[in-house]
Amino acid sequence: MKKCVAIAIDGPAAAGKSTVAKLVAKALNMTYIDTGAMYRAVTWATINAGLDPKKEEDAKTLLPGLKIDLMEDGRVFCNGNDVTKIIREPIVSGNVSYIAAMKSVRLALIDMQRELAKSKSVVMDGRDIGSYVLPDAEVKIFQIASVETRAQRRFIENQSKGIDTTYEEVEEEVRKRDYIDSHRDFDPLVAAEDSIEIDTSFMTIQEVVDAILKVIKEKTGLEPQCH
Repeated sequence: MKKCVAIAIDGPAAAGKSTVAKLVAKALNMTYIDTGAMYRAVTWATINAGLDPKKEEDAKTLLPGLKIDLMEDGRVFCNGNDVTKIIREPIVSGNVSYIAAMKSVRLALIDMQRELAKSKSVVMDGRDIGSYVLPDAEVKIFQIASVETRAQRRFIENQSKGIDTTYEEVEEEVRKRDYIDSHRDFDPLVAAEDSIEIDTSFMTIQEVVDAILKVIKEKTGLEPQCH
């Protein structure tokens, strides 16, 4: 039986992890798991239910019946609703770090993420994949970039998706998420000791993908099947 391989790509908000992880997964014919979308889906579900996304006692009431589906084409469903676009809206972006800091939510989603990685080879990105979710991942990447670079990338991404935000709002959101992610009591954002750091501030997307694929080949022997 072919051994499942796990590639963990971590880093702060808007570091370009999702874009790169999708391309790496495609090149290696592996399954891409967007854990950030899962936390955004919980945030949307909480707000949609009229609950307070800053209160753990509110959010955790939704967990027992929560169903999140990540489709191969990138769409995200939460309890049967296609939430692909709405989870990128400011109302969700501005509250997702509060949800992601909640221990009950993290434990529930981490269980889901670990199950996904048991039966297939995956490229999984997030804040805690190499440090907590998949500590035995064969390859661990910690992707960073300056706040200004990340804010500019997210602003351009929002514009392309028709999401109405200013650059200043995006930069403030990125800084806030950095603080909350790195200061939460349970499972804070931190680079795994055996991760390889890649600063993407002055790299193109393809340069980052190539750099990660090189690391993967060195560590696992896997080479791109399509590129």
